[in-house]
Amino acid sequence: MIRSRLVAPRLAFLFLIGCILFNYPLLSVFSRSGDFFGLPPLYVWLMSSWAGLIALMAWVVERRGD
Repeated sequence: MIRSRLVAPRLAFLFLIGCILFNYPLLSVFSRSGDFFGLPPLYVWLMSSWAGLIALMAWVVERRGD
């Protein structure tokens, strides 16, 4: 019962982290010329942070209560 009450606030926190990750100040840091393994840094940042958020959400939702 306690675990089900903790999932919603954790997902809300991950939503806020996502809003920060995809907001202008951080995006402008990676919006420069150059390449990272042949890809622009902005694309690498967007895809890696997106994949990281999905992995964290899956971990929060699928975690078993001890």
